[in-house]
Amino acid sequence: MPTYIYAIARAGHPAPPDGLTGVGEPAHTIRVLKAGGLSLVAGDAPTGLRARRRDVLAHQLVLERLLDDGPVLPMRFGLVAPDDDEAVAAIAAREEEYQSRLTAVEGCREYNLKVTRQQDDALREVLEEVPEAKRLNDLTRQDPQAQREKVALGELLSREMEARRESEAQQVAAALTPRAERTSVAAPVGDGFLNASFLVRRDRAAAFLEAVHAEAERRGDAYTFHLNGPLPPYSFV
Repeated sequence: MPTYIYAIARAGHPAPPDGLTGVGEPAHTIRVLKAGGLSLVAGDAPTGLRARRRDVLAHQLVLERLLDDGPVLPMRFGLVAPDDDEAVAAIAAREEEYQSRLTAVEGCREYNLKVTRQQDDALREVLEEVPEAKRLNDLTRQDPQAQREKVALGELLSREMEARRESEAQQVAAALTPRAERTSVAAPVGDGFLNASFLVRRDRAAAFLEAVHAEAERRGDAYTFHLNGPLPPYSFV
């Protein structure tokens, strides 16, 4: 039977509490497989598994309970191996690497931050600070038939807006990185300019949250900070 994988832990990690169940309907029980100096927290993979809310939450709950007792390497929802033996063999073959990663995430949780800025506010800034943009904007407002200038203005605004998004993403990440053990920046989502995950020690979480709040306050109402966490350290596995 296919094996559903929740996490990798050290061999001495406490077993999940009795009664803890995972994905599937009816929910499948959790078991621990030994792989050298590691443990593989797994269960039977249900047929037709999809990212239903109930199963995603069950997966998350298993990880949260495991993290209460020490570091684990969380697997993302839906990871399935052909069977227990193949899962154990794959993990045992990379034991040294996984042991190193467990050490790196010990005592830490992940926080994900997404930041957006109001488009009108960014556009206003470009028109105020870039003389050529202001000139072209004034000209095209006075002469709606100035097609060449309209094209030039659109291209200039696009370049300037993108450059400012990249610059602001670097600035925000740089302001928060000193509060984290590691930082992982991913592609922005939707209208956002920053999508970053921070690996933060539990004893430094308050200082990290304070830094996020200070950065949001400094940037003002045109910016929206969406912080999610604490989470299992998905981005650092």
